[in-house]
Amino acid sequence: MSRALLDRWQVHEFAPGLYAERRDLKDNRLDRFIGRLLGRSAQLGSPLRRYDLRRFAARVQVLAEDLLAIDDVGLRSRAGAVRTLLAVEGLAEAPVAECFALVREVCSRQLGLRHYPVQLMGGYAMLAGALAEMQTGEGKTLTAVLPAVTVALAGAPVHVITVNPYLAARDAEYLAPVYEFFGLRVGLIVPDQEPAERSAAYAADVTYCVNKDLVFDYLRDRITQKRVRAGPRAVLDGWLAGPRAPAQARSKVLLRGLYFAIVDEADSVLIDEARTPLIISSDVDDPNGRALYEQALALAASLKKKGHYLLRPKERSIELTDAGRAAVGDFACGLSGLWRIPRAREELVEQGLSALHLFQLDRHYIIADDKVQIVDEYTGRVMADRSWERGLHQMIEVKEALAISKRRDTISRITYQRFFRRYLCLAGMSGTVTEVAPEMRSVYAMDVLRIPPNRPVVRRDLGQRVFLDSDARWAAVVQRAAEIGAAGRAVLIGTRSVAASELASCCLSAAGLAHEVLNARQDQREAEIIADAGQPGRITVATNMAGRGTDILLSPEVRQAGGLHVILSEYHDSARIDRQLFGRAGRQGDPGSCEAIVSLDDELFLAHAAAWRGWLRAQVSEAGLLPAPLARLLRRSAQAAAERQNSRIRRQTVEMDKRVEQSLAFAGRGE
Repeated sequence: MSRALLDRWQVHEFAPGLYAERRDLKDNRLDRFIGRLLGRSAQLGSPLRRYDLRRFAARVQVLAEDLLAIDDVGLRSRAGAVRTLLAVEGLAEAPVAECFALVREVCSRQLGLRHYPVQLMGGYAMLAGALAEMQTGEGKTLTAVLPAVTVALAGAPVHVITVNPYLAARDAEYLAPVYEFFGLRVGLIVPDQEPAERSAAYAADVTYCVNKDLVFDYLRDRITQKRVRAGPRAVLDGWLAGPRAPAQARSKVLLRGLYFAIVDEADSVLIDEARTPLIISSDVDDPNGRALYEQALALAASLKKKGHYLLRPKERSIELTDAGRAAVGDFACGLSGLWRIPRAREELVEQGLSALHLFQLDRHYIIADDKVQIVDEYTGRVMADRSWERGLHQMIEVKEALAISKRRDTISRITYQRFFRRYLCLAGMSGTVTEVAPEMRSVYAMDVLRIPPNRPVVRRDLGQRVFLDSDARWAAVVQRAAEIGAAGRAVLIGTRSVAASELASCCLSAAGLAHEVLNARQDQREAEIIADAGQPGRITVATNMAGRGTDILLSPEVRQAGGLHVILSEYHDSARIDRQLFGRAGRQGDPGSCEAIVSLDDELFLAHAAAWRGWLRAQVSEAGLLPAPLARLLRRSAQAAAERQNSRIRRQTVEMDKRVEQSLAFAGRGE
């Protein structure tokens, strides 16, 4: 990789180790505070930055006109010349503009798609290490190929990170002809690959992968090479390794380094999923585990709320009171094993209480093939290879009367925050990220740039209706779906959980309305269901899965009738996720509409507006609806409280990760 490229990325020193990556940032509270202040400017918009992007896009369009008359042989010759310029000059504007113009023309010839000016703007923003906010349907997949080809031609490996294997495979296959035209090799990381296949995929110029696969492979590299050892050995290793590990050490690793990453649906990966660290663990036989967990669950079920434990649903935590600890101590009298260790038995019972009160079937997990499968709360997708730690997973298995899996002991762990900050250059794109611009700036040092849509958005927002109870809400949802479907339009009903989607399905079936359901139980049919969701009269019920990565294409009849209508049946903790769902309608200038039909009994209001609910019930009109101004105030207040809470949890996750890392390093088992 050229020195000019490293200078552009302001990298002057690597972390000692196996391959190129930044050192861990040593930021403090003041740094994070200043970062949040800088991030707030993105929420106000930056006319100067947007002018710079428009100017660059105009320059590319001028250059692209000269390429129309050149044949493929001539284009390849120009690509070779640009490759040389990029290697020498790095990401200077002149060779980058030439490269973007070439990519645009190649995409036109190979794929039949020519980048719009706004896509050129988005690509240039990402090349500068920014996070481009581009609305749903604006072609983020095609936009990402611009910076990916440019950086790969400059000599640095590129990782394009998506949220699920289907999207990674789809994009790698679809864009392969473009990369091949430039002499670049495309790699794909999918689950269950052999190590040799994974290593070959990471050796490619551009690698498409899923965030979890990438981070786990990074941790496996660290474990394989035993990078972190306790005490003086760690210092000695770092001094001996220098900025690069020896060739024989690198030969066994999967990755080539953390150079340039483009994160698709960046808010989902970098914010929503950043509440939980990534952990590699070893299976440990526990022959007496079931009896232990059954005892803990039985004891937990007998304890009284407030008297024996404090339940904090907002924080998703449970803590024993002094009376609760005394009750656990009394129960443990005469028992052996962990019951004889005060802290261990208290943690065991707290996990039992969590399994009973904080983790719900068909919301936080489903049962498939007689196994507990965790459901991602933000995407609605199953996380098949994930399990909860410290006995919680086994506790839930006992709760559901399933065979228990082996207990897992942590070998290595890292948070998304720490991992992604190690890239020499980190970029991203998303349809909804402005709301978390301050956190993006303070945590990842990424600026958020809003890219205007290619065509004006004509989606109609029909407002919100807040009913007194859930039954009234579902009756209104069914009635509305029937009306819209009868008009020849398509309907998408968004829900927060598997359970809610199946309840909506029951209500629709009772009314005799044909429909499709998309949730964690049907995730294998996701592409098929979404492909048909834009047909006349089609009603689709979906969890958050319908909001990421795939477009709902409207039939001409539906477009003529008024487009897709989106019904949000329950507000999410973050307004971003509501916006993702609404963004399914009205893509690329299509007609469409959206509305929210919710209830005062919804989880958001129960958790973050409980003190208001009694007073609000008295304000409900004779029609059973909360007045519109109060409904707006309630939503904004509850979502603001939820966002503050979730941001606090993410900060605590990072602090906990640092403490655990220190203890693991002391034991010689760090990342």
